[in-house]
Amino acid sequence: MSVNLTLLIVMGALYACGIYLILERSLTRVLLGLMLLANATNLLILATGGYAGLAPFFNKDTGANEYADPLPQALILTSIVISFAVTAFMLGIIYRTWVLARQDEIQDDIEDLRVAETPRFDAEDDAPIPAETSEFPLTMLGSDGSSISDHAGSGHADAESGAKVSAGAKKMPAADAAAEEQPGSRNVTPGPEGGVK
Repeated sequence: MSVNLTLLIVMGALYACGIYLILERSLTRVLLGLMLLANATNLLILATGGYAGLAPFFNKDTGANEYADPLPQALILTSIVISFAVTAFMLGIIYRTWVLARQDEIQDDIEDLRVAETPRFDAEDDAPIPAETSEFPLTMLGSDGSSISDHAGSGHADAESGAKVSAGAKKMPAADAAAEEQPGSRNVTPGPEGGVK
């Protein structure tokens, strides 16, 4: 692969000027920056193409390494079409902002400024979440989940002996709480369409 120092220096200068112009607030300068970046990219693709070679037509007497690679030229043509479309789109935006506001400067967005000034800590989003978030703080006892209690260490007898479980602000029998945790709750009477009465 050949390295053409002149192309690399011109490409670097175009990239530097293009990035500088894109950071401006004027849409016209942003458009010029985009055009410079597109041309710098075309030069980059051209520089990666290597030495100039023969036209890529097949001939038995020509070695494979003597042909010119057609891929960089195809990529440059694609880049030209894309940069033309972006330029046309930006010209439309510039024209529309000039018609509406008689300027092409991008103004500060009030909502963006408000969001930037909000503190990073949000009391609702960043609050610590308790370990138990269920309304029914039940402890499953045993590996098969056959026993349920409102505290660890009690056995299956609590559910059968009429022990109470605190669910939110009220107490309910442990058997009803156990039924709540299983599909097809037994302590809710279904309505005529299958809903809850």
